[in-house]
Amino acid sequence: MAIKGNLADFSLPQLLDLINRARKTGALHLLSPIGPAADLYFREGKLIAGLLGDHVPELATLLRKLGKITVEQRQEALARATMRTDKELGLILINAGYVNQAAIVQAVRNQLLETIYQLFTWQEGAFSFEQDARPPEDRITVSVHLEGVTMEGTRRAQELKMLEAELPNLEWTLKFAERPRANPRRINLSMDEWHVSSSINPRNSIRHIAEANNLSEFQIRKIVHRLLAMGWVQLVQPERLRSAAAAAPLPAPPPGRARLPQSGA
Repeated sequence: MAIKGNLADFSLPQLLDLINRARKTGALHLLSPIGPAADLYFREGKLIAGLLGDHVPELATLLRKLGKITVEQRQEALARATMRTDKELGLILINAGYVNQAAIVQAVRNQLLETIYQLFTWQEGAFSFEQDARPPEDRITVSVHLEGVTMEGTRRAQELKMLEAELPNLEWTLKFAERPRANPRRINLSMDEWHVSSSINPRNSIRHIAEANNLSEFQIRKIVHRLLAMGWVQLVQPERLRSAAAAAPLPAPPPGRARLPQSGA
């Protein structure tokens, strides 16, 4: 029996539970009405690969982000590659002695999980399951149990709602606090937090910073939340957004309620 429908009627956690229990092999195709399409690949009920939209971070970039290789090693690998596929780059880096297989698996696994976690926020969108479909040949696959994925994805979706309430607009920018609450010498930032901090510029919106550093919406919101809590940065509303808010018409009063008189009337 074909599996197809809409996430509004059959949620992603329910789909993953079905795929897991039935030990299915194939591809789950999802079409969002507001974003890029996603393709998730499974082998005997385990997640092995995933694609979200056309942008796929290359392996060398993922390894550099994890601190497994240097900028120079990444550039060398890219220069030596002919096709720049993940498998080719992986072999180049391993043969050069820069990384081992475990580091590559970790990088691919991390990216795969971040890809699927983003989909847990989708409340609607068409889906279909293609039996026995395989991921592209140039993709490195891993094996991930779906039970843990569902639990973490659901938790992140709930946390994202709280983060959205604190930071509703990713078009805002950041600036360093003039008087940080903590001593800068004692602030311990993760690599992603350092990357975000180094990208702070009046021209860079939070969304641009996330895209430049290959961070999901959940990741960038959580990082900004921590930086704000430390008093390391402050939010800045761009002038164009302030102007748009000021120009927006006031809502009409509820029916039956008299209007307040204008000044000078």
